[in-house]
Amino acid sequence: MSAEYATFGLAPAMRAGGVLANGDYQVHRDFVDFIVDGRPLLFQLSDLDAVSPLASDIPPAIFTEQVRSLLLEADPPLPDGRYVIYGCPECADLACGAVTAMIEQDGEDYVWRDFAWQTDEHADLELNGYHGIGPFRFHGAEYREALAALLDGESPGARRRVLLIGARVALLAKLAAALRTIGIGADIAHDADGVPADELRAYGAVAFGRAITREQRAAVRSSFEQAGVDVVYVEGLAPIVPLLVAQIEHALDRSPAEQRRLTRLVAADGEAGVEVTSPCRVRLTAYRLDRLYRTHTHEVFDGVLEPGRHRIALDAKAVKGESFVVARTAGSVLVEAMAR
Repeated sequence: MSAEYATFGLAPAMRAGGVLANGDYQVHRDFVDFIVDGRPLLFQLSDLDAVSPLASDIPPAIFTEQVRSLLLEADPPLPDGRYVIYGCPECADLACGAVTAMIEQDGEDYVWRDFAWQTDEHADLELNGYHGIGPFRFHGAEYREALAALLDGESPGARRRVLLIGARVALLAKLAAALRTIGIGADIAHDADGVPADELRAYGAVAFGRAITREQRAAVRSSFEQAGVDVVYVEGLAPIVPLLVAQIEHALDRSPAEQRRLTRLVAADGEAGVEVTSPCRVRLTAYRLDRLYRTHTHEVFDGVLEPGRHRIALDAKAVKGESFVVARTAGSVLVEAMAR
């Protein structure tokens, strides 16, 4: 069976959730991605909004079954010996479409081949095959070691609870509701004094409202440090729920920085500067507060960008006064205040 050797690895990744400009919600998903020759395999499959079967929010027994399936220790889930590599992030229904492939063992090696986009039980390789992707031959020891580590409790599943600390209870309640809707747990508190270390370990991020003083922030940080818990701290930019959700989404991103599609966002002088590492759809949303502290939302860009740096002009009305820009791809979110 001819196929060039490729390196195989795993890395934490996420499907970015959020509150979209039209009011819709997009579910947050943490998963383990396949790293082939140093790059996420997902990036080779055009701009696909999908997650691997190794998602952190599935029951442990199903997660274990998925891993053993990839090790060929269980029957393939689809006819013709095909395995799901990436599926729908919302429902995982094959009818929504999935990337599938043949996985075979050749001596000590594992081979992934015949990648296809599949929407029913049988794949049409001629019509829906990913021509030019694979086959990949992986050294058996490297392949088994990476996947076996997941069975040994080394899954990089992220802690998805967020502690919200602020003075505006109504805003915090709306923010917590939005986070829970997209699949991120959220708790509201005045501080972290006296909270047991085991409870603090449940949090991956702490978000501070703008009214929280420097001393109050320092006290919260001290509580987590004394408990030996490493979390990401989010300084809330403005009392705008979708903006705060985007900030928290960015804080929860555990994927290696060098393996992200969206790597840079700057916002200044009526322009947004964006950098991407592979072709992908990028959406830019501007949020601003007027003099009466009312929120105004504008979709300012939605299109596919090629790898590299891009300068995108923004509508002057969308970014006047106190304003902020959110850049979003399927797998990551960046947020910046508009500099003046």
